Amino acid sequence: MPIRQTIWRVSDKPQQLPAAKLASEQQLEDMIVANPELLSDELMLIGRQEDTGRGGRIDLLATSPDGSLTLIELKRDRTPREVVAQALDYASWVEKLEADEIAAIYARFRPGRNLAADFRDRFSVDLDEEALNASHQVIVVAAALDDSTERIIDYLGSRGVSINVLFFQVFEHGNDKFFSRAWLIDPIQAQSLPAEKGPKEPWNGEFYVSFGADQYRSWEDARKYGFVSGGGGAWYTRTLELLSPGDRIWVKAPGRGYIGVARVTGRRQPAADFRIKTGKGESLYVDVSAVEARLRQYLDDPEMTEYFVPVEWLETRPLDDAVQEIGFFGNQNTVCKPTSKKWRTTVDRLKQTFTRWDSPST
Repeated sequence: MPIRQTIWRVSDKPQQLPAAKLASEQQLEDMIVANPELLSDELMLIGRQEDTGRGGRIDLLATSPDGSLTLIELKRDRTPREVVAQALDYASWVEKLEADEIAAIYARFRPGRNLAADFRDRFSVDLDEEALNASHQVIVVAAALDDSTERIIDYLGSRGVSINVLFFQVFEHGNDKFFSRAWLIDPIQAQSLPAEKGPKEPWNGEFYVSFGADQYRSWEDARKYGFVSGGGGAWYTRTLELLSPGDRIWVKAPGRGYIGVARVTGRRQPAADFRIKTGKGESLYVDVSAVEARLRQYLDDPEMTEYFVPVEWLETRPLDDAVQEIGFFGNQNTVCKPTSKKWRTTVDRLKQTFTRWDSPST
């Protein structure tokens, strides 16, 4: 279904702004390089017009807070299906990039700069070389799609290929032009299906959850009061919206291993509203939290605040007794729906360890 946007001038007699065009794809690329938030405030550009060695150049390359890569292909006008084929060809090249090659691409893009240092400045986390390019996605930026292209993208998405389209339109008012955008696929859904390396298979219905247990997030509180949570920006918190009551989640503490399995009992809630049951009745979690100071720091900031999802634990383990084996699935998304074979084998193995995975806790 074509996505169309309009902009109206607010007045007693609203006026629709006429559509306009950018001068060239080069102008579109220059605008995104000057301000990547035109695409997303959760991407860091690391490459531009990079030669693939296959007779083509990728328009833009970016990374996310988890080290996954995003290939961005730009098209000023209507996008024919050949552009999708080209993007997938480039993606097959991106998939094979090693950490040293990615660092070299960044050095060409930002001469004299250091990828690890700039990644830390941008996302406030250290760049994990092992996680760098563990997954990738494709974004096609276009003014419109033809019908066959949209069908192809829908098909690829349904088969676990992480590809999305950002539609943009330009409007004119006097001497000024305005840029608007809309996504073909909800970015939350796109983020939840990372294009992991290796064989793909249908999602098995089991959710993966990453719980960053540290001085800012208490695993003991999570076990005691029944919740999972995430914070530090929209990239980390928006995927919590994927969880619905009844969903089963397998929870991993990064760097440690799997620490619990649970059933979801409610929807995502900000820290300011999240309530728990205590021996003295119901209370706001922030009032009894072991990490109260951290929660209050961002309590009134909807972007940076912690978000919570209530759960009923089926079985949990202390951090020191986390379950980890070579080959287990891991991902820095707070919530995702993996489609790699590794996820199915991980869950099958976990079900042998967490023996109460299909029964309510007592």
